[in-house]
Amino acid sequence: MGLVVALLAGVAEGFVRTARAFDAERADLLAGFGIRIVIYLVVLAVAVRMTHGDRWARLLITVGIGVFGLLSLISEPLAAAMSAKELRDLFTDVTAVSVSLGVFRAAHIAAVLIAVPALYTRSARRWFREH
Repeated sequence: MGLVVALLAGVAEGFVRTARAFDAERADLLAGFGIRIVIYLVVLAVAVRMTHGDRWARLLITVGIGVFGLLSLISEPLAAAMSAKELRDLFTDVTAVSVSLGVFRAAHIAAVLIAVPALYTRSARRWFREH
C-alpha cells in the first residue's frame, strides 16, 4: 500500500509541476513528464512482480526507491534549506502551488519511508519465502 501511495503522490506532483511549467518549452515539458511516467511505470511493473514473490523485485524496490528515489526526493528541499541565509527565506515565495508540491513531496517521502521497511518485516520475509 505504501508503494501505491508513493506512486500516486509522485504522479500528482508531476502533474502539478507540469501544469505550473506549462509556459515552458513544450519539448522540455513533455520530456520531463515522459521520463517521470516511464519511471513510475517501471516501479509499478517491479511492484507487481514483487506481489508474485520475486525477491529480486523486493531488492530492486529497496535500492531503487529506498535509496536513489529517496535521495532524489530530499535533494531539492535540502539544497533549498542549506542555501537559505535565514529560516524566513524559505517562505518568501510560498504559493498555493508550492504548498501543494510540498504536501505531495512529503506524502511521497513518508510513503517510501513506510513502504521499504515494511518489505522486511517478519510477515513479509515469511511471505517471500513461501512464494
